[in-house]
Amino acid sequence: MTTTIIYITAAIAEIAGCFAFWAWLRLDRSPLWLVPGCLSLALFAWLLTLVDTSHAGRAYAAYGGIYITSALLWLWMAEDVRPDRWDLGGATLCLIGAAVILLGPHRT
Repeated sequence: MTTTIIYITAAIAEIAGCFAFWAWLRLDRSPLWLVPGCLSLALFAWLLTLVDTSHAGRAYAAYGGIYITSALLWLWMAEDVRPDRWDLGGATLCLIGAAVILLGPHRT
């Protein structure tokens, strides 16, 4: 898997898992929502271990930009709230930062 695919898949898993908890606590859904939520969060954590980097912190930091972008897509597609220019500008800055973290010439 390429890093981009791993990050996108991890973001979907994380958002789905977190939303399951949100639905249970804030939308009064059944506690059974926690089962797929926990499985989804475990999948998220496992996926991040597949990123080709020698340091976990760097993989997590670079993932942040992908997560923020995915959360804004969730806002738009699942909650029917269109991101505004500030959301899009912030996401762009985060993606640039993620690229610098992941692709920069780091010392080993």
